[in-house]
Amino acid sequence: MLMKTLKNLFDGLLPPQPGAADEAHALQLATAVMLVEVMRADPSFHAGERAAVLAALRAKFGLNDDEAARLTELAEGEAKSASDWFAFTSRINESFEMPQKLRMIEFMWDVAYADGQLSEHERHVMWRIADLLHIPQGAYIHARMRAQAAAGLSG
Repeated sequence: MLMKTLKNLFDGLLPPQPGAADEAHALQLATAVMLVEVMRADPSFHAGERAAVLAALRAKFGLNDDEAARLTELAEGEAKSASDWFAFTSRINESFEMPQKLRMIEFMWDVAYADGQLSEHERHVMWRIADLLHIPQGAYIHARMRAQAAAGLSG
């Protein structure tokens, strides 16, 4: 009994350990940052790109509108202050299997094509992120073609 009480006392002195909820939130934020990076790659802002980011976050994580909007705001702040993408892509690589990463790349292409065109900088950002996520070239191209078709664009 005394040992259990001492253990409880010491456990109360330790900082809380990150739980599943913290890990899930960190993964959501990492994913949102990658989506936001595609949105930021376009020199001109288009409301359709933000809408595509929000739609992707709702679909990928089952978020409601407010949650997706808050996550997007957080991601924009993180994207502006980040020095590189490795922390985000490594978290995604640790947590997502290839089908989940491919779906994420499709969402990113949806963001890139939301304004009806693809800039060279958007293309470069997409290629860099796909490379960091270890997406095979063929799967990357097919995801792009599906997003082009969904946007009503030709290759």
